[in-house]
Amino acid sequence: MSGVSSITSRSVALPIANIDTDQIIPARFLTTTSRAGLGRHAFQDWRWREDGSANPDFALNRPEHAGAAILIAGDNFGCGSSREHAPWALLDAGIRAVISTAIADIFRSNALKNGLLAIVVSPLEHASLLAAAGEALTIDLRAQRIARAGHAPIDFTVNSFARQCLLDGVDELGYLLARQDAIARFEEARP
Repeated sequence: MSGVSSITSRSVALPIANIDTDQIIPARFLTTTSRAGLGRHAFQDWRWREDGSANPDFALNRPEHAGAAILIAGDNFGCGSSREHAPWALLDAGIRAVISTAIADIFRSNALKNGLLAIVVSPLEHASLLAAAGEALTIDLRAQRIARAGHAPIDFTVNSFARQCLLDGVDELGYLLARQDAIARFEEARP
């Protein structure tokens, strides 16, 4: 996982409420412990037709959204089961941030631990971002702010520990390993 301090990308809207983890990555693709390749199955049942061809009506398949790394999702994104494969699939599909009015706690925790920025904004700010889907956004994690041309910035908050891990590009274990010398000094000072 590489550190992230900011993300600048066009946004893509998927304004469907209650998108659960089985819609993000269906259970039939949970047969791996590898993150690689899961992106092609993100939103499998919406994104692809039964014959394997792309559904041209699905937002992520539209040419104007190619390469978009910021997903503006509907309310209650990531609800359902606690599958870590969901953020893995989004990351492998090129999504680096999800913005919604509500993100399920377990999904948000899994996302942040794996390098996917999960941001909650107010309904009014969300509506503004949805109306401007396709425009470039800059998400500044250090300042905890979303910026776009011609509009006031939108502030957000991320748990301070998760924020530091994202900035450093480490998970919880990586955070501890980076402090191994300090931990050893502490242990040596204890009787």
